[in-house]
Amino acid sequence: MEVTLNGYYTLILATLVLLLGRFLVKRLKFLEDFNIPEPVAGGLVAAAIVYALNIIWGYSFNFQQELQTACMLMFFASIGLSADFSRLKAGGSPLLIFTIVVSLFIILQDVVGVTMASVLGLDPLLGLVTGSIALTGGHGTAGAWGITLEEQYGVVGATTLGIAAATYGLVAGGVIGGPVARRLINRLGVKPGEVNPNPTPTEKLAGEQSLYSTKHNEEEAYRNKEIFEKPDNIRLITASSTIESLALFAASLAFADIMTNLGQGTWFELPTFVWALAGGVILRNVLTMVFDFHMFDRAIDVIGNASLSLFLAMALLSLKLWQLTDLAGPVLIILVVQTLVMIGYAYLVTFRIMGKDYDSAVLAAGHCGFGMGATPTAIANMQAVTDRYQPSHKAFLIVPMVGAFFVDIVNATVLQIFTKLPFM
Repeated sequence: MEVTLNGYYTLILATLVLLLGRFLVKRLKFLEDFNIPEPVAGGLVAAAIVYALNIIWGYSFNFQQELQTACMLMFFASIGLSADFSRLKAGGSPLLIFTIVVSLFIILQDVVGVTMASVLGLDPLLGLVTGSIALTGGHGTAGAWGITLEEQYGVVGATTLGIAAATYGLVAGGVIGGPVARRLINRLGVKPGEVNPNPTPTEKLAGEQSLYSTKHNEEEAYRNKEIFEKPDNIRLITASSTIESLALFAASLAFADIMTNLGQGTWFELPTFVWALAGGVILRNVLTMVFDFHMFDRAIDVIGNASLSLFLAMALLSLKLWQLTDLAGPVLIILVVQTLVMIGYAYLVTFRIMGKDYDSAVLAAGHCGFGMGATPTAIANMQAVTDRYQPSHKAFLIVPMVGAFFVDIVNATVLQIFTKLPFM
């Protein structure tokens, strides 16, 4: 029996899933320790309930897709609208080198995924899902590409598999980052040290939050005018700033719709969410560089994060877990291999290329975080290391910048190339 829910009920259920997720994350330390997002915590419980209803009574639920798609596009537009290329100066050459290191790993991750999928008799496109789509990309990218692979390439269960793999990646990334860094640091002979009891404003912000964190202390930001990298003078969100930001989102989505229609059947045909990201990047940098327009970064972050939360809640509600029954064994094998590849790459490549020093070890821990999970996992990994040893301002400058948007832009490009290869 199929039950179809309109947009109102879809939105109501999505918000209830988010509230359930918040409750679970606050009550279960495991979820908090591994940075499991609230939409994922609540959504997986909801997906299990939907699965039970299907198995016991044969119910199947259809949710309003237009609202889910709009939230997905808003999230990717927010990534683009946060991509201020003028901030490249702040990171200097280490930022460029680390971006290259991460980009090469994205390619390696997809090569491993596609190869393993082919060896195990799976569709090579599922190798991308268990590669950079779910692991480097995280839940948002997994949901977006999952829909694309299902609708355009006929890959059954791509969204369900992507969400499951992304959840595994969050846990694995949080587990392996600390041990990798500690082994490297012990090789360097660095001993645990005490945290500076009187950090400067720059050190405090560098150690407590990423450049694009949504958890800013407004009073502290105003008191210390020269805040960490001056991210456009963090301001309180007002009605006018929200309206301005929504206008930027609307322009990005309009650009995405136009380019999707123009690109159909041509060499530059791309998924709509990739165009939404690209539209945000173009709009952000044209307005800031040409017209000296000041973006309200916090409003963009809040709208983007809210959109991602709602999208994930709706995506998880729509999961059909029964589609994964035959894939569980092979997929687990691929994910374990991907974990070992991440450990080896961080240990042998990231650490060595970034300088073979203490900062490089902290960067390796961060790379494990967003190479398998997400930027918050990377930050948590680095904080665990620096709390025990000593600060690493270089790592806390570079990782958030790469993890916040550069990695998504590179990942989208790499995935688009892979999907066009003849053997896929």
